[in-house]
Amino acid sequence: MRPPWWMEGVAFSCQANCGKCCDEPGGIVYLSITDAERISKHHGMEVEEWLERDCRQTLDGRYVLKSREVDDVCIYLDQNKQCTIYTVRPQQCAAFPWWSENLATDRAWREVKETCPGLTADDALIIDGEAIRIHVFADRESTKGFRSWPPWNRKVR
Repeated sequence: MRPPWWMEGVAFSCQANCGKCCDEPGGIVYLSITDAERISKHHGMEVEEWLERDCRQTLDGRYVLKSREVDDVCIYLDQNKQCTIYTVRPQQCAAFPWWSENLATDRAWREVKETCPGLTADDALIIDGEAIRIHVFADRESTKGFRSWPPWNRKVR
């Protein structure tokens, strides 16, 4: 079996004052359990309190970050297109552009390259395939999400 095309490495450099990956109306940021713990701690809040304030649940019950009502963009993106929780941002955000859906087909990858200037930047560095693989798995974990807090408090059906 051949390794994925991206295992050879891909040029990328996140660009200052870009925010294009976060500035998409209707975007959904799925949260892992560790995301909820890390971000709530950053805000000095209990997880339950933070989930109530800054998150919502999807139709299937997974927790996601809320979006601003005025423009349907992430609540943590400021007017300068900077993430206000960058140091503790969700795994899914840190994994961009290395999402499985982006890497799955040539067409999907071309679309990402058209919208993400970091993939065609002059200062782009080669991101090692192993690092990309770690991001792919982090994104998959986030997408699975969680549906209750605490996570061990799940109702058995």
